[in-house]
Amino acid sequence: MAERAPSPGEPIARQAARLASELKATNIVVLDLRGVTDMTDFFVIASGTSDTHVRAVAEHIQAGLKGSGVSTTMTEGLTQGRWALLDYADCVIHVFHPTLRQFYQLERLWSDATPVKLPADITQGA
Repeated sequence: MAERAPSPGEPIARQAARLASELKATNIVVLDLRGVTDMTDFFVIASGTSDTHVRAVAEHIQAGLKGSGVSTTMTEGLTQGRWALLDYADCVIHVFHPTLRQFYQLERLWSDATPVKLPADITQGA
């Protein structure tokens, strides 16, 4: 397989995964969508345990990335807490309530994407 061109979305995705892990998000997955869609380069998908947890995780990611000088182009669902979406253009972050994550199954929908290997402490919930 040919090596993919670097993307500014990859460090955002990796930092977002780490930030989600800090607040005990579960089932954290990063998908490399380059070559699959032109919509974005990376998805970060994580689950919270409740509406409040989903909101807290999404807000923590947003604040942590903003502290690194990265701002969202759009956010959706932060007030409801069922599915929060943070759009950073080259990286889109989804934080789901578990029932909605199971319903939408983004990993299955984007099964052509390449999963990004993350440190065990992130994927297992630090």
